[in-house]
Amino acid sequence: MERLRRAALIGLSVAGIATGAWAQDYPSRPLTFVVPFTPGAATDFLARLLGKELEDRLGKAVVVENRPGAGTNIGSNSVAKAAPDGYTLLMATSTPMAINVTLHKSLPFDPTTDFAPVAMVAQSPFVLIVKPSLPVKTVQEFIAYAKERPGQLSFGSGGPGAPHHLFAELFASMTGTKMTHVTYRGSVPALNDVVAGHIDFMFCDFASAVGMLQGEKVRPLGVTTAARIPAFPNLPPISEAGVPGYDVAAWFMVATTGKSPPAAVDRLYRELKTILAKPEITEQIAKQSLLPMDSKTVPQMEAFVKAEIVRWGKVVEQAGIAGSQ
Repeated sequence: MERLRRAALIGLSVAGIATGAWAQDYPSRPLTFVVPFTPGAATDFLARLLGKELEDRLGKAVVVENRPGAGTNIGSNSVAKAAPDGYTLLMATSTPMAINVTLHKSLPFDPTTDFAPVAMVAQSPFVLIVKPSLPVKTVQEFIAYAKERPGQLSFGSGGPGAPHHLFAELFASMTGTKMTHVTYRGSVPALNDVVAGHIDFMFCDFASAVGMLQGEKVRPLGVTTAARIPAFPNLPPISEAGVPGYDVAAWFMVATTGKSPPAAVDRLYRELKTILAKPEITEQIAKQSLLPMDSKTVPQMEAFVKAEIVRWGKVVEQAGIAGSQ
């Protein structure tokens, strides 16, 4: 019995030494940072910004790879199925981590187990914009106008289940209004049709809409987040302008493959937390019309993902598009 006890203690000691040595050696080779979107968008920008900073701090190359397709599922699945060693990262958004769970008939991965959250990065507030000829100037006027014309007002999005779509569906459910969804191949064509007056309104990300806003091509009524946007300080949050409790945004998170060594996850968490606290980094993120997100612990991020799956699952179901993809 004593011999077995000693053997067990020796085994634990060796394992502890091995884990410590592994942690000191990590990373010993380049990392891959997967972006499940095409180059040029905010997700791609954030991955390249953080990837460069990680290179400097870790002393190893960070290779950014764009793997778009299947509503972010192709790139996301490649990270979910990668070796669980902390060397493959995902620049995740609320789409693969929360929305797609209910939107798709089946997913090749489970966001709650196949990914290990590493860091919350930023959130993308959206703006409620209407075509210039629509005779409303406030959120309350817009709600009243829509209620008088159930189903007559049209809004656009980049596709079923896109944030532009779901933010409008949530707005409709919270205000008791009914509007008609028009699907486009991307948010920019939808935005152009708001400008042209072909559709009545849209919930659009600021990065896409800023030029139209500055040129007064569309009329902004409110911002989707409870926080105001520094570039448009006079634009009220929708929650203050007539829809209490309305507070939504697309969000960005760095994740790695689930069941990666805790030492790797902890190292990445500490490095990214330091990077995201740098004033020059927050400034660059703000220039993309994004808002910083509070730093959370890994368990808090895991709980956040689960809560977001439930939250957006309800909206997807109310919109009648559950399992439609």
